[in-house]
Amino acid sequence: MIKIDICPVCGYDELLEPAYIMDKYPSYEICPSCGFQYGYSDDNDGYSFEDYRKKWIEEGCNWYSKARKQPDNWNPKDQLKRIVT
Repeated sequence: MIKIDICPVCGYDELLEPAYIMDKYPSYEICPSCGFQYGYSDDNDGYSFEDYRKKWIEEGCNWYSKARKQPDNWNPKDQLKRIVT
């Protein structure tokens, strides 16, 4: 079974809902791991997933959310392996 709640930018797999419904309608959720907001970071700020991922990696792959606690076993390098390119 393929998980549909994986961030297409950083591979975080505990989003509260799918980033996009039918690959078209954004959830507007903000990924707690990388901070990408589906439907805003791409549509309003003009980031592609690849550009935002590169920026996040260059800035150190820091946990973004102040509201959601970083999981104890969180490993950004491992989660990046979940991204299908």
